[in-house]
Amino acid sequence: MDMKLLAVVAALTLVMYATPSQAKPISLVERCYCHSTVNSLRRAYIRELRFIHTPNCPFQVIAKLKTNKEVCVNPEIRWLQQYLKNAFNK
Repeated sequence: MDMKLLAVVAALTLVMYATPSQAKPISLVERCYCHSTVNSLRRAYIRELRFIHTPNCPFQVIAKLKTNKEVCVNPEIRWLQQYLKNAFNK
């Protein structure tokens, strides 16, 4: 058998039996959820708050409204800063 053909068959065998990677592409893992934020939002409209901190994105706050809509809230809003301050002090 030709050595080139043997090398190709061996390489294909290795590729077929190699374990596939379970890692996701970095473009899917490191995406920032919030691209724009709301600067004025009343607390009365909010059902729940979710906080996301990823290495390549700034601190993100997602508010689920009573209408089931989700919006990104600017973390610099005064009432949110006070809320976080009170939560950390407890």
